[in-house]
Amino acid sequence: MKTRSVFISVALGVVCLTASCTEACTTTIVTRGASADGSTYVTHSNDSYSSDPSIVFVPAKDHPAGAMRKVYPSAIAWDDLPEYACFSNPRLVAPERAADYDYPGKARTKPLGEIPETAHTYAYIDSDYGVMNEHGLMLGECTNNSARLEYLEPKEGRGIFYASELGRVALERCRTAREAVRLMGSLIDQYGLWGTGETLLVADREEGWVLEMQPAPTGKGGFWIAQRVPDGEFFVAANQFRIRAVRPGDPDQIFNPRLPGMLKEAGWAAYDKKGRLDWVRSMKAVEDFHPYFALRRVWRALSLAAPSAKLPAKVKNWDTEAYPFSLRPDHPMTLTEIMDLHRDAYEGTAFDRRTGKNAGPFASPYRYGKTKWERSITSSNIAYTWIAQANDRLPAPVFWLSMSAPAESTYIPLAVAPLPEAYARNDRSHYDPGKAWWIAQQVTALTKGYYSAVIPKVLNAARKGEQRSMELVKSSSGWPKEVFTQVLRDNAESALSDWRELYGKLLAEHDGGHGLDYDKAFRPKPDKVLKY
Repeated sequence: MKTRSVFISVALGVVCLTASCTEACTTTIVTRGASADGSTYVTHSNDSYSSDPSIVFVPAKDHPAGAMRKVYPSAIAWDDLPEYACFSNPRLVAPERAADYDYPGKARTKPLGEIPETAHTYAYIDSDYGVMNEHGLMLGECTNNSARLEYLEPKEGRGIFYASELGRVALERCRTAREAVRLMGSLIDQYGLWGTGETLLVADREEGWVLEMQPAPTGKGGFWIAQRVPDGEFFVAANQFRIRAVRPGDPDQIFNPRLPGMLKEAGWAAYDKKGRLDWVRSMKAVEDFHPYFALRRVWRALSLAAPSAKLPAKVKNWDTEAYPFSLRPDHPMTLTEIMDLHRDAYEGTAFDRRTGKNAGPFASPYRYGKTKWERSITSSNIAYTWIAQANDRLPAPVFWLSMSAPAESTYIPLAVAPLPEAYARNDRSHYDPGKAWWIAQQVTALTKGYYSAVIPKVLNAARKGEQRSMELVKSSSGWPKEVFTQVLRDNAESALSDWRELYGKLLAEHDGGHGLDYDKAFRPKPDKVLKY
């Protein structure tokens, strides 16, 4: 996803003029053969200072013959679009889609266009991007800042789909990842793309796919390609396209047959050393803002999954072939390891964000201001992170949701079903102690102030709650779906209550820094000079 910002073009890339664009999403697939419990997982961190943290259940519906589905714009693509009554918060005002998209007194979001509706649409969980549907189809997302076409604004006569609406249509209509990829590709071909280059991860119980897309300069159609992640392997994307050679006839790739010709016609076609059409080079998918804004996170995630691969932390160019598309983990990945991957700040490496003078007196992994700080997986501006999970044992598909940054929060499992009221209509501009965003944000804000002194207590509480939830989910096999979903709602209410109490306890202990042992909390270490 993309935070609002202003850009100027320079050389092969772009330079960001505001601090808000220095952070963006990280997304992964853990295939069933790569996970310890045989589940398929898709993860996504929604990193934006302007993101709407509301999580919405969209119910299944039947539609009459001849009905049309509205296709709405999204402010998360780039910025607010007042001419469409489209804003960051709330992201959508469309009562026909879900009750929690009804905001009395606010102007309804205006659609960019319509497509024919299908007779029946499936229930799903929605956020700034679609999360997961009732059949276990899962999505993840990250924005890709390509120098070819940074942003194509929506205008009459141009494409009507941005990645967020594209994913929602797939969740409404598809049961499998392969089916969803083909549907979204056909929608791009027929109705066109606007916005930014995007990656959507698409997975079900059996397999995972990576769908990458880029608007065309004409606003007609778009460029897209999808590649399957081999079972038993792990994949990560971090704001840069990851598919390389375009391989006609390969059953593990899906793309418009005209793609090679389209790239040549646009003058974008670029090739690898073997003479194969190279998607990354054709898109000129350069690093955004910093030489290690994207690739360092790819290196870190792949290295956490498979240290034995000994991947180089430093590479020469944005189009390096040093990092594989996906790899087999050294051991099957546990849910706890997947959770902790999204909490990572390069701990224990030469790039550990908690060390050096810039970490401050309490070893903070976060950086602020306009300086080109290196990006880690954890971020100061994460609105929420999900880990979608599907297997044949669960009574209903589950997603583990961490509001705010997971490094200072806890993951809570929820089913694709009506959610506790705390997750709906979370307004970042008005404090509401009953809302999940604010319950999490209180602990996050306090922890950021006294990081090294407070974080051990926060993580201890988070992991205890997560372990209880894991045991609850593990014991659910054979339960009726209705019982399971209600148990998860009750568990979420209890977990949010525990987190609210944690904030009060931490505030009493550390208000104003009183009672902190500075020397014990943090002993400064020499700065490491990192050369790129």
